[in-house]
Amino acid sequence: MTTDEQNKVLSETLIQDADAVQKSLDLSELAGEAPSVVPGYRILKPIGEGKYGSVWLAREQNTGKHVAIKFYTHRRGVDWSLLGREVEKLAVLYTSRNIVGLLAVGWDHDPPYYVMEYLENGSLAARLAVGPLTTSDAVRIATRVCQALVHAHGSGILHCDLKPANILLDQDFEPRLCDFGQSRLADEQSHSLGTLFYMAPEQADLKAVPDARWDVYALGALIYNMLTGSPPFRTDENERRLSGASSLEERLAIYRHLVHASPKPSKHRHVSGVDQQLAEIVDRCLAADPSKRFPNAQAVLDKLTGRERFRARRPLILMGLILPLLLLLCIVPLAMETMNDAVRTTQENLTRRALESDVLSANLLADSINRELEDRRHELETLANDIRLREEVAALATLPKVQRFPLEQRLDRLKRENDERLKELSRVLDASWFLLDASGIQRWRNPPSSKPDENLARRDFFNGSGIDWPENEEVPVDNHVIRSCHISIPFKSTNSELYVVAMSVPIFDPKEGEAVIGVLCRTLTLGSLIKDYQRNWQSKEADGVNRKLAIVDGRDLDSEHHWQLLAHSWMDDSKLGQITEADFKKLQLEGFVDKDVLQDLEQLMRQSRKGEQAATSDAEIDRTRRYIDPVKQFDPVTYGGEWLAAFSPVGNTKWVAVVQERKDAALLPVEDLQTRMLHSAIVGVLVVFALVAGSWWLIIALLNERAPRWLKFWRSNSTSPGTANMSMTAKSVDSA
Repeated sequence: MTTDEQNKVLSETLIQDADAVQKSLDLSELAGEAPSVVPGYRILKPIGEGKYGSVWLAREQNTGKHVAIKFYTHRRGVDWSLLGREVEKLAVLYTSRNIVGLLAVGWDHDPPYYVMEYLENGSLAARLAVGPLTTSDAVRIATRVCQALVHAHGSGILHCDLKPANILLDQDFEPRLCDFGQSRLADEQSHSLGTLFYMAPEQADLKAVPDARWDVYALGALIYNMLTGSPPFRTDENERRLSGASSLEERLAIYRHLVHASPKPSKHRHVSGVDQQLAEIVDRCLAADPSKRFPNAQAVLDKLTGRERFRARRPLILMGLILPLLLLLCIVPLAMETMNDAVRTTQENLTRRALESDVLSANLLADSINRELEDRRHELETLANDIRLREEVAALATLPKVQRFPLEQRLDRLKRENDERLKELSRVLDASWFLLDASGIQRWRNPPSSKPDENLARRDFFNGSGIDWPENEEVPVDNHVIRSCHISIPFKSTNSELYVVAMSVPIFDPKEGEAVIGVLCRTLTLGSLIKDYQRNWQSKEADGVNRKLAIVDGRDLDSEHHWQLLAHSWMDDSKLGQITEADFKKLQLEGFVDKDVLQDLEQLMRQSRKGEQAATSDAEIDRTRRYIDPVKQFDPVTYGGEWLAAFSPVGNTKWVAVVQERKDAALLPVEDLQTRMLHSAIVGVLVVFALVAGSWWLIIALLNERAPRWLKFWRSNSTSPGTANMSMTAKSVDSA
């Protein structure tokens, strides 16, 4: 039976159901009678038509067993030598369970025929048309085919055309090798062509001499097909190139080039269940260079059986690894939970102590800033209440600059005396002093203004509205001058180009005490608000903690920008001078700190306005463990990550003092301890694993009889003391 006929017969058989059987019977009736009667068999129906004749399903009359009978009815086109060779090979290999059995031959019959086993589950090609096999089924079939090839090679027969269509499946779906029409004897020199994409590249040459490695390559292509659903190198493009060849020699040359020039097949490595061993077996079978392939089918069979033997032992090996480690795996979670609980408790204690220290520091900072502001406020109010200054402001403030000289001279002297006092106390100097008249026009400034007599009624330090009206907008008519000391919102000075806050006090008319005739202001740059405190703080830190200080403006909680940073360890004059007003407004807590932290800050401010103490025993609203510094936008390396932060209101200013320290730095001792504990635990676990793995390596080596030399030497020389004494006694007797 030829390959095409077998494939056709078996593919039809595989998909037959009741309707298909009935249809086949109808076709049989239409086709007429069988070509001849075969003694001892009852012919049932035709099951295929091939190049050399037809194939019929028959039943052996004595046993009732189904068989396949092929009649060679096309005698004119039959190459009797090739057909005779196939029958001879099947006759030689009939004892192999993995090769289709030849039952009878009728060469003298008219027409000639031969009888072979009928395998009802069809060909492997028909099965693969449905889809690829599982890895286990592919290995099982490959192993059986290997055994068939080993039997054939041992009988001196090379198949030379191994492919799925030439493998039939019996009732147990066990494979049987068939179609030896292209087979050659091992010592034959005549060429034999196989099937494209299963044929070794060196076989695709009409002058090639048959080689056992041809079957090895075809076996690799077969396994690849079973795993992936298609043989290696078969693509639409390659098939078009091959079909475009004008001659057999050209097609074979193209095929050889495709195998050698294309990338190595790798699709099988991505199939579930394909391990490294199986992938390497397929790769070596498909090596384009025959010298790099397995030398024969026996070598492939040894690798496959060795892999299966190892996989069969693997559960025992894994069990041997798992059982000694179960106790360890049971203890590890308990130990880890205990360690984590201890770490969490220590972290909680360290965090609580750090925050308590930060709260104390924040309170000290808030008190210090409040005293500083109170001192400057008291000094400013004392000057504003001076009767002589009030009289001069009333008389001269609205006059032209030349006539205001006595007033400016007095104010310059007062500013100079104040600067000298602050220098003696090593305190930060004011950025500027200036005087506004009752309508908001600047009448004096030290240092001098670049815009003399500028109208500043739109500024918060004049009207106390909490808003700086844009310069190009008209100030509302109900814009009133302040009537008590006021600390302005931060703004960028048009003279120094630095961000400042102003402290302003009203100057009342000496005759009419209720009328405001001017506003006296002093300004401080934001960078100087905590400059002295930060420097002194760092020099006095006894615990080695690098704390950062900040001041946040907590007024106007309903405005667009909440909790604007006024001062920060990062915000010196050089940095503030480089950022735009839009960037400056980004320095706020809104959008960085959690909403619950902002709610705690609001509650803290409300309690501060009412003169209440923070209810830290009930809710620790003056601290947080999840503080995000807004400055990280500009310096993520230094100020990124989470911080521990404590808050304290600054008197009645609506400011909040902030003291913060890095959370990871505060918890560094615990992290170091945890790291050491983890390292110790990991080392202990690795030691246990190493001992178990080493023990099982020795066991596996002994099982595989591949023990190292020192182990073999120890095993061969390990004898009991009694045996050694007997040997010594025997030697003594011989010497005597």
